[in-house]
Amino acid sequence: MSLYLIGDLQGCDEPLARLLEEIDFSPSTDTLYFLGDLVNRGPDSLAVLRRLSALGQAAQCLMGNHDLHALGVWQGVRQQSKSDTLAQLLAAPDCNDLLHWLRHRPMAIDAYGWLMVHAGVLPQWTSAKTLALAAELEQQLRAPEFKQFLAALFGNQPRQWHDSLAGIERWRVAINALTRLRFCTAEGEMEFTTKGGGADAPPGYLRWFEIPSRQSLGQPIAFGHWSTLNAGRFMHHNTLALDTGCVWGGCLTAAKLGQQPGQFELIQIKCEQAQRPG
Repeated sequence: MSLYLIGDLQGCDEPLARLLEEIDFSPSTDTLYFLGDLVNRGPDSLAVLRRLSALGQAAQCLMGNHDLHALGVWQGVRQQSKSDTLAQLLAAPDCNDLLHWLRHRPMAIDAYGWLMVHAGVLPQWTSAKTLALAAELEQQLRAPEFKQFLAALFGNQPRQWHDSLAGIERWRVAINALTRLRFCTAEGEMEFTTKGGGADAPPGYLRWFEIPSRQSLGQPIAFGHWSTLNAGRFMHHNTLALDTGCVWGGCLTAAKLGQQPGQFELIQIKCEQAQRPG
């Protein structure tokens, strides 16, 4: 049995096919953990969702910000942008089935000693708190009235977590941290504009994993979302970044987990397409 953590796909099915061939993937014995952003910006989101949904329990997939955006467009509460590549998926005869599957993906996973999220974890959150908030979001996304939840979910406010937050404000902060976080302050105030790798951090902000008082510091965390980091190369403060910019002409990266906690071996597949980040 082999276990793999895999970075952002963003609709890149052909590199995924090559990666599965490279690792000699067997759905009967191996498990793949995808760290979110399965769709959008790349050329074949439809093929990605068809492939992953057909793998059953062998493919455990987180939801990322692009996946949430796709759900919002599907439900008519979000407008497509010029850089979206969702038209083929939305026009497919099995679109409803595939996006129903997508909205039932988890927001965080705890497995084999790793906490897995798409983007990040706020400094005030322990691993247990992160998983509890993820479960709240999953319950809302899977409810019959999920369209109303999606319609109110998107936005940048509030920017900071407080335990007293309730309702949509609580869930918006939680989902922004789990799917969009890059920089924050030691008090957990998030910044959503800067997308560089860290040298251009806004004054008073750090990369979320560098906050010295972070409550999850002792927990190995794998995440995607941030292709401009030196991702996949080393552990950053007990975190492993695995978005290596496949959709931008970089690599699709998998971390094969070792026998000991925190051990991994990297496998990378060069991607051919070269989009412009945005």
